[in-house]
Amino acid sequence: MESFPWIALAAIVVLLIVSGFFSGSETAMTAASRARLLRLEQQGLRRAGIVNALRQEQDRLIGAILLGNNLVNILASAIATSVLIGLLGEAGVVYATIAMTLLVLIFGEVLPKSYAIFHPDRMALAVAPILRPIVFILAPITHTVQVIVRFTLGLFGVRIGAEFNLPNLEEELRGTIDLHSLDAEEVVPERAMLHSVLDLQEVEVGEIMTHRKDVVAIDASGGPDSIVDQVLESPYTRLPLWRDAPDNIVGVLHVKALLREVRARRGDVSGLDVVKIATEPWFIPDSTAALDQLHAFRERREHFALVVDEYGSLMGIVTLEDVLEEIVGEIADEHDVAVAGVRLATDGSVVARGAVTIRDLNRQFDWTLPDEEAATIAGLVMYEARSIPEAGQVFHFHGFRFEILRRIRNQITSIRITPPAPLDAEAEE
Repeated sequence: MESFPWIALAAIVVLLIVSGFFSGSETAMTAASRARLLRLEQQGLRRAGIVNALRQEQDRLIGAILLGNNLVNILASAIATSVLIGLLGEAGVVYATIAMTLLVLIFGEVLPKSYAIFHPDRMALAVAPILRPIVFILAPITHTVQVIVRFTLGLFGVRIGAEFNLPNLEEELRGTIDLHSLDAEEVVPERAMLHSVLDLQEVEVGEIMTHRKDVVAIDASGGPDSIVDQVLESPYTRLPLWRDAPDNIVGVLHVKALLREVRARRGDVSGLDVVKIATEPWFIPDSTAALDQLHAFRERREHFALVVDEYGSLMGIVTLEDVLEEIVGEIADEHDVAVAGVRLATDGSVVARGAVTIRDLNRQFDWTLPDEEAATIAGLVMYEARSIPEAGQVFHFHGFRFEILRRIRNQITSIRITPPAPLDAEAEE
Protein backbone atom coordinates (compact mmCIF):
# COMPACT_ATOMS: atom_id res chain seq x y z
CA MET A 1 0.00 0.00 0.00
CA GLU A 2 2.96 2.34 0.62
CA SER A 3 3.78 2.44 -3.11
CA PHE A 4 0.20 3.29 -4.12
CA PRO A 5 0.51 7.09 -3.70
CA TRP A 6 3.65 7.06 -5.87
CA ILE A 7 1.86 5.18 -8.63
CA ALA A 8 -1.05 7.61 -8.37
CA LEU A 9 1.35 10.56 -8.46
CA ALA A 10 3.00 9.19 -11.60
CA ALA A 11 -0.43 8.74 -13.17
CA ILE A 12 -1.34 12.34 -12.35
CA VAL A 13 1.91 13.60 -13.92
CA VAL A 14 1.24 11.60 -17.09
CA LEU A 15 -2.35 12.86 -17.24
CA LEU A 16 -1.16 16.46 -16.83
CA ILE A 17 1.25 15.97 -19.72
CA VAL A 18 -1.59 14.61 -21.86
CA SER A 19 -3.79 17.54 -20.77
CA GLY A 20 -1.07 19.96 -21.84
CA PHE A 21 -0.84 18.14 -25.17
CA PHE A 22 -4.56 18.59 -25.84
CA SER A 23 -4.59 22.24 -24.70
CA GLY A 24 -1.56 23.18 -26.79
CA SER A 25 -2.93 21.25 -29.78
CA GLU A 26 -6.19 23.17 -29.64
CA THR A 27 -4.40 26.53 -29.73
CA ALA A 28 -1.87 25.46 -32.36
CA MET A 29 -4.44 23.96 -34.72
CA THR A 30 -6.61 27.08 -34.61
CA ALA A 31 -3.78 29.65 -34.69
CA ALA A 32 -1.55 28.08 -37.35
CA SER A 33 -1.28 30.04 -40.58
CA ARG A 34 -3.58 28.65 -43.27
CA ALA A 35 -1.59 30.24 -46.08
CA ARG A 36 1.79 28.97 -44.85
CA LEU A 37 0.54 25.44 -44.25
CA LEU A 38 -1.05 25.37 -47.69
CA ARG A 39 2.27 26.36 -49.23
CA LEU A 40 4.06 23.66 -47.24
CA GLU A 41 1.53 21.07 -48.40
CA GLN A 42 2.02 22.15 -52.01
CA GLN A 43 5.76 21.75 -51.50
CA GLY A 44 5.18 18.13 -50.48
CA LEU A 45 5.31 18.28 -46.67
CA ARG A 46 3.07 15.40 -45.55
CA ARG A 47 2.40 16.73 -42.05
CA ALA A 48 1.11 20.01 -43.45
CA GLY A 49 -1.41 18.01 -45.48
CA ILE A 50 -2.54 16.23 -42.29
CA VAL A 51 -3.04 19.58 -40.52
CA ASN A 52 -5.06 20.97 -43.42
CA ALA A 53 -7.17 17.81 -43.63
CA LEU A 54 -7.95 17.94 -39.89
CA ARG A 55 -8.93 21.60 -40.13
CA GLN A 56 -11.36 20.84 -42.93
CA GLU A 57 -13.59 19.21 -40.30
CA GLN A 58 -12.97 21.64 -37.49
CA ASP A 59 -16.01 20.65 -35.43
CA ARG A 60 -14.78 17.05 -35.19
CA LEU A 61 -11.23 18.19 -34.43
CA ILE A 62 -12.20 20.59 -31.64
CA GLY A 63 -14.74 18.11 -30.27
CA ALA A 64 -12.13 15.36 -30.02
CA ILE A 65 -9.57 17.68 -28.39
CA LEU A 66 -12.06 18.98 -25.82
CA LEU A 67 -13.30 15.49 -25.09
CA GLY A 68 -9.78 14.19 -24.52
CA ASN A 69 -8.77 17.21 -22.48
CA ASN A 70 -11.77 17.04 -20.15
CA LEU A 71 -11.39 13.30 -19.79
CA VAL A 72 -7.76 13.46 -18.58
CA ASN A 73 -8.38 16.51 -16.37
CA ILE A 74 -11.32 14.89 -14.61
CA LEU A 75 -9.45 11.60 -14.25
CA ALA A 76 -6.39 13.35 -12.79
CA SER A 77 -8.57 15.28 -10.33
CA ALA A 78 -10.41 12.10 -9.30
CA ILE A 79 -7.16 10.25 -8.62
CA ALA A 80 -5.73 13.16 -6.62
CA THR A 81 -8.93 13.46 -4.56
CA SER A 82 -8.95 9.72 -3.83
CA VAL A 83 -5.31 9.72 -2.72
CA LEU A 84 -5.59 12.80 -0.51
CA ILE A 85 -8.80 11.58 1.13
CA GLY A 86 -6.95 8.37 2.01
CA LEU A 87 -4.07 10.37 3.46
CA LEU A 88 -5.84 13.37 5.05
CA GLY A 89 -9.44 12.30 5.43
CA GLU A 90 -12.30 14.57 4.39
CA ALA A 91 -9.97 17.59 4.26
CA GLY A 92 -8.26 15.91 1.34
CA VAL A 93 -11.10 17.13 -0.95
CA VAL A 94 -10.15 20.76 -0.30
CA TYR A 95 -6.45 20.15 -0.77
CA ALA A 96 -7.05 18.12 -3.94
CA THR A 97 -9.24 20.87 -5.40
CA ILE A 98 -6.64 23.58 -4.74
CA ALA A 99 -3.68 21.50 -5.89
CA MET A 100 -5.27 20.20 -9.09
CA THR A 101 -6.64 23.63 -10.00
CA LEU A 102 -3.13 25.11 -9.83
CA LEU A 103 -1.49 22.16 -11.59
CA VAL A 104 -4.05 22.01 -14.42
CA LEU A 105 -4.02 25.79 -14.83
CA ILE A 106 -0.23 26.07 -15.02
CA PHE A 107 0.88 22.84 -16.69
CA GLY A 108 -2.32 21.80 -18.46
CA GLU A 109 -3.44 25.16 -19.84
CA VAL A 110 -1.23 28.26 -19.58
CA LEU A 111 2.18 26.70 -20.27
CA PRO A 112 1.28 24.65 -23.40
CA LYS A 113 -1.00 27.34 -24.81
CA SER A 114 1.65 30.01 -24.32
CA TYR A 115 4.11 27.93 -26.31
CA ALA A 116 1.49 27.20 -28.98
CA ILE A 117 0.64 30.89 -29.39
CA PHE A 118 4.26 31.78 -30.21
CA HIS A 119 4.99 28.64 -32.28
CA PRO A 120 1.62 27.62 -33.78
CA ASP A 121 2.88 26.25 -37.10
CA ARG A 122 5.69 24.23 -35.56
CA MET A 123 3.42 22.70 -32.90
CA ALA A 124 0.58 22.02 -35.34
CA LEU A 125 2.95 20.07 -37.61
CA ALA A 126 4.24 18.12 -34.60
CA VAL A 127 0.89 17.11 -33.09
CA ALA A 128 -1.09 16.49 -36.30
CA PRO A 129 0.03 12.85 -36.82
CA ILE A 130 -0.97 12.04 -33.21
CA LEU A 131 -4.28 13.87 -33.40
CA ARG A 132 -5.45 12.16 -36.59
CA PRO A 133 -6.03 8.70 -35.06
CA ILE A 134 -7.49 10.28 -31.90
CA VAL A 135 -10.02 12.25 -33.97
CA PHE A 136 -10.89 9.08 -35.91
CA ILE A 137 -11.36 6.96 -32.76
CA LEU A 138 -13.44 9.57 -30.95
CA ALA A 139 -15.51 10.46 -34.05
CA PRO A 140 -18.66 8.51 -32.96
CA ILE A 141 -18.64 10.22 -29.56
CA THR A 142 -17.97 13.72 -30.93
CA HIS A 143 -20.70 13.22 -33.55
CA THR A 144 -23.17 12.27 -30.82
CA VAL A 145 -22.14 15.30 -28.79
CA GLN A 146 -22.67 17.55 -31.82
CA VAL A 147 -26.15 16.12 -32.37
CA ILE A 148 -27.07 16.77 -28.74
CA VAL A 149 -25.66 20.31 -28.93
CA ARG A 150 -27.56 21.14 -32.12
CA PHE A 151 -30.77 19.67 -30.72
CA THR A 152 -30.44 21.62 -27.47
CA LEU A 153 -29.73 24.89 -29.26
CA GLY A 154 -32.61 24.18 -31.60
CA LEU A 155 -34.98 24.19 -28.63
CA PHE A 156 -34.06 27.84 -28.13
CA GLY A 157 -34.41 28.72 -31.80
CA VAL A 158 -30.68 28.74 -32.55
CA ARG A 159 -29.69 27.05 -35.81
CA ILE A 160 -26.09 26.11 -36.52
CA GLY A 161 -25.58 25.64 -40.24
CA ALA A 162 -22.75 25.65 -42.69
CA GLU A 163 -23.40 29.29 -43.51
CA PHE A 164 -22.31 30.31 -40.04
CA ASN A 165 -18.99 28.52 -40.42
CA LEU A 166 -18.04 30.05 -43.77
CA PRO A 167 -15.83 33.07 -43.16
CA ASN A 168 -16.13 36.23 -45.17
CA LEU A 169 -13.04 35.57 -47.25
CA GLU A 170 -12.65 39.13 -48.45
CA GLU A 171 -12.84 40.59 -44.94
CA GLU A 172 -10.43 37.89 -43.75
CA LEU A 173 -7.98 38.91 -46.48
CA ARG A 174 -8.31 42.58 -45.58
CA GLY A 175 -7.77 41.80 -41.91
CA THR A 176 -4.73 39.67 -42.71
CA ILE A 177 -3.21 42.45 -44.80
CA ASP A 178 -3.70 45.00 -42.02
CA LEU A 179 -2.54 42.61 -39.31
CA HIS A 180 0.75 41.74 -40.99
CA SER A 181 1.55 45.36 -41.85
CA LEU A 182 1.06 46.97 -38.45
CA ASP A 183 3.98 49.19 -37.42
CA ALA A 184 5.82 48.35 -40.64
CA GLU A 185 6.33 51.50 -42.71
CA GLU A 186 8.36 49.66 -45.33
CA VAL A 187 5.33 47.62 -46.44
CA VAL A 188 2.91 50.55 -46.79
CA PRO A 189 3.09 50.54 -50.64
CA GLU A 190 2.51 46.77 -50.76
CA ARG A 191 -0.43 47.08 -48.36
CA ALA A 192 -1.98 49.80 -50.54
CA MET A 193 -1.61 47.62 -53.65
CA LEU A 194 -3.22 44.61 -52.01
CA HIS A 195 -6.14 46.71 -50.80
CA SER A 196 -6.48 48.18 -54.30
CA VAL A 197 -6.77 44.69 -55.79
CA LEU A 198 -9.60 43.88 -53.40
CA ASP A 199 -11.32 47.21 -54.15
CA LEU A 200 -11.05 46.82 -57.93
CA GLN A 201 -14.51 45.26 -58.28
CA GLU A 202 -16.10 48.29 -56.61
CA VAL A 203 -14.29 50.90 -58.71
CA GLU A 204 -16.07 51.99 -61.91
CA VAL A 205 -14.17 52.97 -65.04
CA GLY A 206 -15.86 56.37 -64.83
CA GLU A 207 -13.73 57.02 -61.73
CA ILE A 208 -10.38 56.21 -63.35
CA MET A 209 -10.90 57.29 -66.97
CA THR A 210 -9.26 60.26 -68.66
CA HIS A 211 -12.00 62.86 -69.03
CA ARG A 212 -13.00 63.91 -72.54
CA LYS A 213 -11.63 67.44 -72.03
CA ASP A 214 -8.14 65.93 -71.50
CA VAL A 215 -8.39 63.42 -74.36
CA VAL A 216 -6.17 64.05 -77.40
CA ALA A 217 -8.31 63.23 -80.44
CA ILE A 218 -7.82 63.90 -84.16
CA ASP A 219 -10.27 65.20 -86.74
CA ALA A 220 -10.36 62.47 -89.39
CA SER A 221 -11.53 64.94 -92.02
CA GLY A 222 -8.27 66.90 -91.81
CA GLY A 223 -5.54 66.63 -94.40
CA PRO A 224 -3.12 63.64 -94.26
CA ASP A 225 -0.09 65.87 -93.60
CA SER A 226 -1.89 67.59 -90.72
CA ILE A 227 -2.95 64.25 -89.22
CA VAL A 228 0.58 62.84 -89.41
CA ASP A 229 1.96 65.98 -87.74
CA GLN A 230 -0.61 65.71 -84.92
CA VAL A 231 0.24 62.05 -84.36
CA LEU A 232 3.97 62.81 -84.19
CA GLU A 233 3.39 65.65 -81.71
CA SER A 234 1.24 63.48 -79.44
CA PRO A 235 2.87 61.40 -76.68
CA TYR A 236 0.27 58.63 -77.10
CA THR A 237 0.30 55.51 -79.27
CA ARG A 238 -3.49 55.24 -79.69
CA LEU A 239 -5.58 58.24 -80.73
CA PRO A 240 -9.36 58.48 -81.28
CA LEU A 241 -10.51 59.76 -84.65
CA TRP A 242 -13.65 61.90 -84.88
CA ARG A 243 -15.62 63.32 -87.75
CA ASP A 244 -18.17 66.16 -87.87
CA ALA A 245 -18.30 66.36 -84.04
CA PRO A 246 -15.86 65.40 -81.26
CA ASP A 247 -18.45 62.95 -79.88
CA ASN A 248 -18.66 61.10 -83.19
CA ILE A 249 -15.70 58.72 -82.82
CA VAL A 250 -15.17 56.76 -86.05
CA GLY A 251 -12.04 54.81 -85.16
CA VAL A 252 -8.91 54.49 -83.04
CA LEU A 253 -5.61 55.13 -84.84
CA HIS A 254 -2.54 53.22 -83.71
CA VAL A 255 0.79 54.92 -84.38
CA LYS A 256 2.36 51.67 -85.61
CA ALA A 257 -0.42 51.15 -88.14
CA LEU A 258 0.11 54.69 -89.42
CA LEU A 259 3.89 54.20 -89.70
CA ARG A 260 3.42 50.94 -91.61
CA GLU A 261 1.12 52.69 -94.07
CA VAL A 262 3.49 55.63 -94.47
CA ARG A 263 6.39 53.26 -95.10
CA ALA A 264 4.35 51.26 -97.60
CA ARG A 265 3.72 54.52 -99.47
CA ARG A 266 7.44 55.36 -99.28
CA GLY A 267 6.69 58.53 -97.33
CA ASP A 268 4.02 59.85 -99.69
CA VAL A 269 0.96 60.49 -97.49
CA SER A 270 -1.17 62.14 -100.13
CA GLY A 271 -4.43 60.26 -100.47
CA LEU A 272 -3.90 58.53 -97.11
CA ASP A 273 -7.22 57.59 -95.46
CA VAL A 274 -6.52 57.16 -91.74
CA VAL A 275 -10.02 55.81 -91.06
CA LYS A 276 -9.27 52.73 -93.17
CA ILE A 277 -6.18 51.82 -91.16
CA ALA A 278 -7.83 52.65 -87.81
CA THR A 279 -9.45 49.98 -85.67
CA GLU A 280 -13.10 49.97 -84.74
CA PRO A 281 -13.88 51.99 -81.60
CA TRP A 282 -14.78 49.95 -78.53
CA PHE A 283 -17.43 51.65 -76.40
CA ILE A 284 -18.08 50.66 -72.78
CA PRO A 285 -20.48 52.10 -70.16
CA ASP A 286 -19.00 54.29 -67.44
CA SER A 287 -20.52 51.98 -64.80
CA THR A 288 -18.31 49.03 -65.81
CA ALA A 289 -16.32 47.68 -62.85
CA ALA A 290 -12.56 48.12 -63.21
CA LEU A 291 -12.00 44.43 -62.50
CA ASP A 292 -14.45 43.41 -65.23
CA GLN A 293 -12.75 45.81 -67.63
CA LEU A 294 -9.36 44.31 -66.80
CA HIS A 295 -10.70 40.87 -67.75
CA ALA A 296 -12.24 42.36 -70.91
CA PHE A 297 -8.91 43.88 -71.91
CA ARG A 298 -7.27 40.49 -71.54
CA GLU A 299 -9.95 38.62 -73.45
CA ARG A 300 -10.06 41.09 -76.37
CA ARG A 301 -6.30 41.68 -76.28
CA GLU A 302 -6.92 45.40 -76.45
CA HIS A 303 -5.61 48.24 -74.29
CA PHE A 304 -7.96 51.09 -75.19
CA ALA A 305 -11.70 51.70 -74.74
CA LEU A 306 -14.03 54.68 -75.07
CA VAL A 307 -16.31 55.39 -72.10
CA VAL A 308 -19.89 56.56 -72.66
CA ASP A 309 -22.67 57.46 -70.26
CA GLU A 310 -26.20 56.07 -70.15
CA TYR A 311 -27.23 58.39 -72.99
CA GLY A 312 -24.38 57.28 -75.25
CA SER A 313 -22.44 60.53 -74.91
CA LEU A 314 -18.66 60.27 -74.84
CA MET A 315 -17.29 60.66 -71.30
CA GLY A 316 -13.62 59.87 -71.85
CA ILE A 317 -11.21 57.01 -72.44
CA VAL A 318 -9.84 54.23 -70.27
CA THR A 319 -6.73 52.18 -70.95
CA LEU A 320 -5.14 49.08 -69.50
CA GLU A 321 -2.56 51.37 -67.90
CA ASP A 322 -5.34 53.24 -66.07
CA VAL A 323 -6.58 50.00 -64.52
CA LEU A 324 -3.07 48.89 -63.56
CA GLU A 325 -2.35 52.31 -62.04
CA GLU A 326 -5.41 51.83 -59.85
CA ILE A 327 -3.54 48.88 -58.32
CA VAL A 328 0.10 49.93 -58.27
CA GLY A 329 -0.18 53.72 -58.34
CA GLU A 330 1.00 56.19 -60.95
CA ILE A 331 3.12 54.69 -63.74
CA ALA A 332 5.19 57.36 -65.51
CA ASP A 333 7.31 56.89 -68.61
CA GLU A 334 9.47 59.16 -70.77
CA HIS A 335 6.49 60.09 -72.96
CA ASP A 336 4.08 61.05 -70.19
CA VAL A 337 3.07 64.69 -70.00
CA ALA A 338 4.07 66.12 -66.65
CA VAL A 339 1.05 67.66 -64.95
CA ALA A 340 1.19 69.26 -61.50
CA GLY A 341 -1.41 67.43 -59.50
CA VAL A 342 -0.70 67.40 -55.78
CA ARG A 343 1.69 69.50 -53.73
CA LEU A 344 2.34 69.19 -49.99
CA ALA A 345 2.60 72.61 -48.35
CA THR A 346 4.89 73.44 -45.42
CA ASP A 347 1.94 73.95 -43.07
CA GLY A 348 0.76 70.35 -43.59
CA SER A 349 -1.99 71.21 -46.04
CA VAL A 350 -2.25 69.77 -49.55
CA VAL A 351 -2.78 71.84 -52.68
CA ALA A 352 -4.43 69.72 -55.37
CA ARG A 353 -5.95 70.18 -58.77
CA GLY A 354 -9.70 69.82 -58.79
CA ALA A 355 -9.43 66.89 -61.20
CA VAL A 356 -7.30 64.81 -58.81
CA THR A 357 -9.23 61.71 -57.77
CA ILE A 358 -10.25 61.13 -54.19
CA ARG A 359 -8.89 57.59 -54.35
CA ASP A 360 -5.42 58.86 -55.27
CA LEU A 361 -5.45 61.30 -52.35
CA ASN A 362 -6.66 58.64 -49.92
CA ARG A 363 -3.98 56.25 -51.09
CA GLN A 364 -1.16 58.81 -51.03
CA PHE A 365 -1.95 60.38 -47.66
CA ASP A 366 -3.81 57.51 -45.98
CA TRP A 367 -7.01 59.57 -45.76
CA THR A 368 -10.57 58.27 -45.63
CA LEU A 369 -12.47 60.78 -47.73
CA PRO A 370 -15.63 59.20 -49.20
CA ASP A 371 -15.65 58.51 -52.94
CA GLU A 372 -19.16 57.12 -53.36
CA GLU A 373 -20.79 60.31 -54.62
CA ALA A 374 -17.90 61.90 -56.51
CA ALA A 375 -14.70 60.70 -58.18
CA THR A 376 -12.63 63.91 -57.95
CA ILE A 377 -11.89 66.23 -55.08
CA ALA A 378 -13.67 69.10 -56.90
CA GLY A 379 -16.70 66.90 -57.37
CA LEU A 380 -16.75 66.08 -53.64
CA VAL A 381 -16.68 69.77 -52.70
CA MET A 382 -19.49 70.62 -55.13
CA TYR A 383 -21.54 67.65 -53.92
CA GLU A 384 -21.19 68.64 -50.27
CA ALA A 385 -21.64 72.38 -50.93
CA ARG A 386 -24.62 71.78 -53.23
CA SER A 387 -23.26 74.59 -55.42
CA ILE A 388 -20.26 75.68 -57.48
CA PRO A 389 -18.10 77.55 -54.95
CA GLU A 390 -16.31 80.79 -55.62
CA ALA A 391 -12.56 81.25 -55.19
CA GLY A 392 -11.79 82.07 -51.56
CA GLN A 393 -14.69 80.14 -50.05
CA VAL A 394 -13.88 77.71 -47.24
CA PHE A 395 -15.80 74.54 -46.32
CA HIS A 396 -15.47 71.92 -43.62
CA PHE A 397 -16.51 68.37 -44.56
CA HIS A 398 -15.63 65.01 -42.98
CA GLY A 399 -13.18 66.69 -40.59
CA PHE A 400 -11.19 68.33 -43.43
CA ARG A 401 -10.91 71.98 -44.39
CA PHE A 402 -11.34 72.82 -48.09
CA GLU A 403 -10.31 76.23 -49.42
CA ILE A 404 -11.12 77.06 -53.04
CA LEU A 405 -8.00 78.63 -54.53
CA ARG A 406 -8.96 78.96 -58.19
CA ARG A 407 -12.04 78.60 -60.34
CA ILE A 408 -12.23 78.87 -64.13
CA ARG A 409 -15.78 79.36 -65.38
CA ASN A 410 -17.73 76.50 -63.77
CA GLN A 411 -14.71 74.35 -63.00
CA ILE A 412 -12.80 74.28 -59.71
CA THR A 413 -9.16 74.00 -60.73
CA SER A 414 -7.26 74.28 -57.43
CA ILE A 415 -8.12 73.42 -53.81
CA ARG A 416 -6.20 73.60 -50.56
CA ILE A 417 -7.05 70.64 -48.31
CA THR A 418 -6.14 70.71 -44.63
CA PRO A 419 -6.52 67.34 -42.86
CA PRO A 420 -7.62 67.06 -39.22
CA ALA A 421 -4.87 67.84 -36.73
CA PRO A 422 -3.63 64.70 -34.94
CA LEU A 423 -4.66 64.45 -31.31
CA ASP A 424 -1.87 64.55 -28.76
CA ALA A 425 -1.64 62.07 -25.94
CA GLU A 426 -3.41 64.33 -23.43
CA ALA A 427 -6.32 65.01 -25.78
CA GLU A 428 -6.73 61.29 -26.43
CA GLU A 429 -6.82 60.58 -22.73
